[in-house]
Amino acid sequence: MTFTAPVADQRFVLDHIVNLNELAKNDRFAAASADVVEAVLEGAGQFAAGEWAPLDRRGDTVGARWSEDGVVMPEGYREAYQAYVEGGWGTIGSPEAFGGQGLPYALATAVLETLGGANMSFALAPTLTVGAIEALTHHGTGEQQRLYLPHLATGEWTGTMNLTEPQAGSDVGALKTKAEPLDNGKWSIRGTKIFISFGDHDMTNNIVHLVLARTPGAPAGTKGLSLFLVPKYRLDAEGNPGTFNDIKVVSIEHKMGLHASPTCVLSFGDNGDCIGELIGAEGGGITAMFTMMNNARLNVGLEGVQVAERATQRAVAYAAERVQSARAGSASRDPVRIIDHPDVRRMLLRMKAQTQAARALVYYAAGQVDRANLGDAEAKKRLDLLTPLAKAHGTDLGNEVASIGVQVHGGMGYVEETGAAQHFRDARITPIYEGTNGIQAADLVGRKLSMDNGTTLNALIGDMRKDAQGEALKDLIDACNSVGEYMLSAGIDDRLAGSYPFLTMLSVAVCGWLMEREHRAVDAAEMSDFAKMKRASTRFYGDQIVPEALGLKAAAVAGAEILYAIDPENFAA
Repeated sequence: MTFTAPVADQRFVLDHIVNLNELAKNDRFAAASADVVEAVLEGAGQFAAGEWAPLDRRGDTVGARWSEDGVVMPEGYREAYQAYVEGGWGTIGSPEAFGGQGLPYALATAVLETLGGANMSFALAPTLTVGAIEALTHHGTGEQQRLYLPHLATGEWTGTMNLTEPQAGSDVGALKTKAEPLDNGKWSIRGTKIFISFGDHDMTNNIVHLVLARTPGAPAGTKGLSLFLVPKYRLDAEGNPGTFNDIKVVSIEHKMGLHASPTCVLSFGDNGDCIGELIGAEGGGITAMFTMMNNARLNVGLEGVQVAERATQRAVAYAAERVQSARAGSASRDPVRIIDHPDVRRMLLRMKAQTQAARALVYYAAGQVDRANLGDAEAKKRLDLLTPLAKAHGTDLGNEVASIGVQVHGGMGYVEETGAAQHFRDARITPIYEGTNGIQAADLVGRKLSMDNGTTLNALIGDMRKDAQGEALKDLIDACNSVGEYMLSAGIDDRLAGSYPFLTMLSVAVCGWLMEREHRAVDAAEMSDFAKMKRASTRFYGDQIVPEALGLKAAAVAGAEILYAIDPENFAA
């Protein structure tokens, strides 16, 4: 099937949820005029549909390939990536000082959604590069920024994030990679990292690895970690890639999905010749890495939007073509397209509503990034609260929508040739990486709720209450307020036991609030296809999805007693 960028909905959300026009009043974002935004969205859509979408199936069936010389991407990927660089698509939100366009992060988010909707695996390369740019912008030295950011900003070089090790998954404090100081102020890096997305490829002439490692005498746990800039090729006197930096690609993973995104096992310094530079202060690795991590978490939530959009487009196209059975209750016994059957309509409308809700949530968070960058302290607090919601709920919805897409296809959805199964396989990693969704829920009820004793949550609930019109939404907002109060007083086990239901409740409340705003923004007299669908999807969300979340309150406040009523051995009974 062909891919069409959802430009109309992207522009609608940027206008009515992000309030991009308001951002453009600031000198920093003055270039984000209506005509520029329109041109960027339309251009990105045409580029993604023409260059990246046709490679999606090949990427899934052929995949990235390991060789002794490094990872080889499927045919056409190198050329398509170079077209991305030459088109300037990586520069949208990058700093102007380093060759970027300096446009709002929210607009760059829309562009990245389009790229990932066309080819989700491929889009992981620029997704991680954006995070590397953030880390170096906030924590790098002037010299590091001068040498590396212009190449990262254009996408000429890609960036990676290196945390996980064989013995240390989510427990970052257990990392063992070592950094030994050298006489010239640089460091010798030695260790192994696993699950490194786009840890190697043949699309660019350098890759910039950001690596967490432990320095001599550093304390145990996360306080002893430092962040290092470790390029695949060390730079020569002119700043060009030169000597190979002793980074070996041991293997790439054989994965359920995302086959065109090489997930690498990397070995640093097997020959004692891997050189890195310290980013930020020694012992400040977690602070620097979380600048990159928080950016990555928003963009992983965006991956949920990407896969949901593509799965929805595929399901709608199939349902509009597949003829099966007569319409129930019809006088005619002629078979009709399955899109005319009520249950298929229900599934398709749910896919539409959930995709649009996820887009509204992630774009809203992206708008808070822009406001925080302009110095708005309250926006920064709200962003901190929204980040676990955007990452976890966005990816949960990506999985739900991709699964429904398989269902719409029926038995053919379970057959690889239709492509519906690929979206489900690709989506499944998103609730796991960049901090599992359970970790996001724990972060919400732990650090995010307690950082100001619930003040930031109360401000969000107050804003939602002020606007909410639907009775179910009002009830859900009240329920979130009640559970939030419970979480602040509950013991740690009870809080964590209810964290995931609470995260889902709060996410649906925020999405319901944003979808109501969208519903009110549609001109009641407008009869375009877009307006009709927007009214239907927002109404469906409020009528059918919001009430579902009310049922989660019981689980959110149930406590942990039942979870520990049995011994670990009883689970095998």
